[in-house]
Amino acid sequence: MILEVAVLNIIPGQEAAFERAFNTAQTIIASMPGYIRHELKRCVEKPSRYLLLVNWKTLEDHTQGFRGSTEYQEWKALLHHYYDPFPEVEHYE
Repeated sequence: MILEVAVLNIIPGQEAAFERAFNTAQTIIASMPGYIRHELKRCVEKPSRYLLLVNWKTLEDHTQGFRGSTEYQEWKALLHHYYDPFPEVEHYE
């Protein structure tokens, strides 16, 4: 199993809109082959920062399957304009 970790810095003042968009977007990621589960956590000290944790069966399920899918384009359209800066994503075993 692979754990995807992304620290999401959201444009201040856009947190509520981001959370609404994520509520829609999470159904996209949950439908992908190799997806296991995910969590989105909001930082207490920095309320514009979120931690996204996604468990995948394999690294390729995320990097090739999800990111290479047409569904990823919808995910991008829903969420990417809220990030500043764009998040670095790391994977852990």
